[in-house]
Amino acid sequence: MKIPATIITGFLGAGKTTVIRHLLENANGKRIALIINEFGDLGVDRELVTGCGIEGCDDDSVMELTNGCICCTVADDFLPTMEALLDRPEPPEHIVIETSGLALPKPLVRAFNWPEVRSRVTVDGIVTVVDAPAVTEGRFAHDPDAVQTQREADEMLDHDSPLEEVFEDQLLSADMVLLNKFDLVDGDGLEYIRREVSKNIGPAVRMIHTRHGAIDPSVLLGIGAVVEDVIESRRSHHDDEDEHDHDDFESFVVSFGSVTDPEDLEHRIKVAITDYDILRIKGFVHVRDKKMRHIVQAVGSRLQRYYDRPWHADEPRRTELVVIGKTGIDRGAITRVLIPKG
Repeated sequence: MKIPATIITGFLGAGKTTVIRHLLENANGKRIALIINEFGDLGVDRELVTGCGIEGCDDDSVMELTNGCICCTVADDFLPTMEALLDRPEPPEHIVIETSGLALPKPLVRAFNWPEVRSRVTVDGIVTVVDAPAVTEGRFAHDPDAVQTQREADEMLDHDSPLEEVFEDQLLSADMVLLNKFDLVDGDGLEYIRREVSKNIGPAVRMIHTRHGAIDPSVLLGIGAVVEDVIESRRSHHDDEDEHDHDDFESFVVSFGSVTDPEDLEHRIKVAITDYDILRIKGFVHVRDKKMRHIVQAVGSRLQRYYDRPWHADEPRRTELVVIGKTGIDRGAITRVLIPKG
């Protein structure tokens, strides 16, 4: 019997890691192996999972790929990782793969047709997590008003921005869509989101409203779509491309010592995002005289921060922030904004 694998995709900051944490908290002893792929060199998402104290999400159950986007490094990184999981004395009962926010699901699913994998694993389903407030804010079009005006003038024009294309491709591949953070939008906004999402999904794809990524594992796992057999019938913007890269996006890490005022850092992060068109900032913060590690996650105008666990004795107490934006962002200027003076 083949081991089922669920691919969880969705744009930067949609809440994929939150969905996975809820899944692991309610796994009821099921052996779930997790493969996390991040855009950037600092493994924030892996740390948020392995450091959560949930039974079963230890270092042996969570594997990380940070060497680029998982859909672009299948042969070099993903396949060896899958083979290592499958060759364990006690293989997992289910594999969950969290892609980076910039990944395209289709190239990844094709890897499941490799002989080494196809005979032992099936893609149970692709779950796309949607950041509901971000859709209402129009963040997936470079200039939504201008695009709409041009489309109305000529329906044959294709004015999709790189952000919009990635977002739509993640929907086009989906077997299930989670409208996450739906509680942060009003009724009209939610109806607008449903209309927009419906344009890029099949009629049989379920849309489910989620708050804080909470969904019953029995709904998330066990879709039974056997996606590797049907993926070529699902269109995407990148079907005619020989390979897919992320030249439109870049990331870097801002690293410094401690902060004395987390609220001041929050203000600095919001200024940087607004002034330099940053897509996301996330990372760990060392607050002076605090024994707990402080987590920061910012997407658009929304920022979340909290203390998650005590610092380990063997880890450096530093502040490290991953900055993700469009190619050409001013790294020097952003760094100067983020690092407190004095």
